[in-house]
Amino acid sequence: MAAAEELYSTRPDEFVPRRTELAAEAKGDGDKTLVAEIKKLPKPVTAAWTVNMLVRHEPDQVEQVLALGSALREAQATMAGEELRRLGRQRRQLVAAVARRARVVAADLGQKLGDPVVTQVEETLHAAMVDDDAAAAVRTGMLVKPLAPAGTEVAGVAESVAVPSAIGADVVRRAPARRTARAAPAKPELTVVEDDTAAIEEAEQALAEAESELAAARRQWEKAQRKVEKREAKELQLHAEVDELRRRLAEVEKRVEDNEDQLSDAEEARDDREEAVAEAQAAVDRARKALGSLR
Repeated sequence: MAAAEELYSTRPDEFVPRRTELAAEAKGDGDKTLVAEIKKLPKPVTAAWTVNMLVRHEPDQVEQVLALGSALREAQATMAGEELRRLGRQRRQLVAAVARRARVVAADLGQKLGDPVVTQVEETLHAAMVDDDAAAAVRTGMLVKPLAPAGTEVAGVAESVAVPSAIGADVVRRAPARRTARAAPAKPELTVVEDDTAAIEEAEQALAEAESELAAARRQWEKAQRKVEKREAKELQLHAEVDELRRRLAEVEKRVEDNEDQLSDAEEARDDREEAVAEAQAAVDRARKALGSLR
């Protein structure tokens, strides 16, 4: 709906006031259903807001990420090893570049991003690269929380979008690229020497042996190539696991930071109490001294 599209285009500090205004406008129009829908729209967390801003302010870069994700899925499905390596490198470079751009976009809009938020932005972009529905969710520009891939799937996509029905309308289906058929190797031409049957038979035997050796060599090569491609596919999976571990590390680091803040507050409170104890002790000492002088 138009109200949601407008709300998820605002800055974080504008979201709640503008939601209240839109609900009031809908109430003035007598549309109770719309009022309820607007009030239910949740404020996006910072990482989700950042991705929404990228979709609006850097649509070309976001589309590059999503297009590369589609190509990666195609390459993985067809076990195209060389393509997997090339696209895997592009994926890491592009996601990092867009994440750096996210900092600039957010700063221009008055929002400074910490490393944990940037990590969540990278995870959301990665999720959109491995899953069609996640890509469609990102395209809506109405994320309320970041996405995180689990291998080659992304859970909770619909719950991450303010208006889940918007996802279906944004799914882009691409026909698989048509493969170019390899030309069959040309058959060797044999020159037959008239009345030289023995030489012909010897040449035919040599050809059969050479073709047999070629077939065996090709089978060995294909077997080795399959192993390489499996390792390359495993490498891509491991990169996804590394990304997940980095996300979890960022969460733990955030918890460490929070605990350090709480520890600092606790130490400050303890020092205050220590001063109070010292003052009370001094008062007791003075009272005892006064009492002693009276006796």
